[in-house]
Amino acid sequence: MIYFITGGERSGKSSYAENIAKELSSRPMYVATARKWDDDFQKRIDRHQKDRDERWINIEKEKFISEIDFTGQVAVIDCVTLWLTNFFVDTKNDVELSLIQAKAEFEKVIQQPNVTIIIISNEIGMGVHADTHIGRKFTELQGWMNQYLAQKADKVVLMVSGIPVTIKGGL
Repeated sequence: MIYFITGGERSGKSSYAENIAKELSSRPMYVATARKWDDDFQKRIDRHQKDRDERWINIEKEKFISEIDFTGQVAVIDCVTLWLTNFFVDTKNDVELSLIQAKAEFEKVIQQPNVTIIIISNEIGMGVHADTHIGRKFTELQGWMNQYLAQKADKVVLMVSGIPVTIKGGL
């Protein structure tokens, strides 16, 4: 089962995804894709880790999430935007190559047996138009990846002001 949770910043995506994971498993996995860019980002990572209790299996994986054994697991992957940023930076802002690499990684994950993935993303294209060329390229990458993930997902939920709105798949 693949859940795709998307929405704007601070829309409640992570807490919603975590609640689903805790309903489905007594020992869910949390895969954080953030790269530790600086001390402020490290503080953010530390804060998020403290928010999760001892039930969680916490894994930090910047890019190659297919290296994780998801077999039989319920896993939250948080988040696509930070994950894509790592591909985008490492490919020197190549949208096509980043998209190919990220899709390949995700395909390897969902081919593992008995996997429940709850993947979180951002709808960055719904806000202000990016000021820079790089920003517009990344927004394009994010949009293409979100479309791909929504197509692959069994259930898609758009979070709006803390309220889950199911846009694909039923209860």
